[in-house]
Amino acid sequence: MVRRTKEEALETRAGILDAAERVFFEKGVSRTSLADIAQAAGVTRGAIYWHFANKGDLFTEMFDRVLLPLDELKAASINPEEADPLGRLIEICTVCLRDTALDPRRRRVFDILFLKCEFVEEMGPVMVRHQTNMREGLGKIEAGLRNAISKGQMPADLDAKLAATMIHAFVGGSLRDMLILPDATNFELHAQQMVEGLFDALRLSPALRIGGGHAQL
Repeated sequence: MVRRTKEEALETRAGILDAAERVFFEKGVSRTSLADIAQAAGVTRGAIYWHFANKGDLFTEMFDRVLLPLDELKAASINPEEADPLGRLIEICTVCLRDTALDPRRRRVFDILFLKCEFVEEMGPVMVRHQTNMREGLGKIEAGLRNAISKGQMPADLDAKLAATMIHAFVGGSLRDMLILPDATNFELHAQQMVEGLFDALRLSPALRIGGGHAQL
């Protein structure tokens, strides 16, 4: 009985997240209330508050669940025992772009984040969480690059911090382009080619060498 109750709770939680995703996508985050989500999920507002503290908490959980498949690859890229950290970094970027092109759920969630979420007062904690995730993401990319440098896969004098910023900007910009100009590039077909081209540029560019580029302002 206890096991079935836990399973039912998990099903209810997943149903609420699914409903929130649909309603956020249709109405935008600021115009969506918990009552709207409860109605779409077929539950009471009390059921939502049982699982989530507020709308911001619900939004964060919805976003986090589409990123979970990347966690294993991120961990591998920074693992000192990983023989091919550069390959794992390329795989992370490729999977992020290609899976977003292929997976309607992932695409909807990024659409909500980039195009349908106004970071108004009630969403302030979500903005802080998003900024934290971005900083952590940048840090992990930089750590992965340093791991690749230690394995001789990238130049020893690569400016890893600047290179990480470029990778992060490339992925984020590509996701926005995919959502706003969906017919401009076939990311399903070309994601890996584009990502490998980016890393080739990072590997070969004199401007990304420590002490070899332009003076910092």
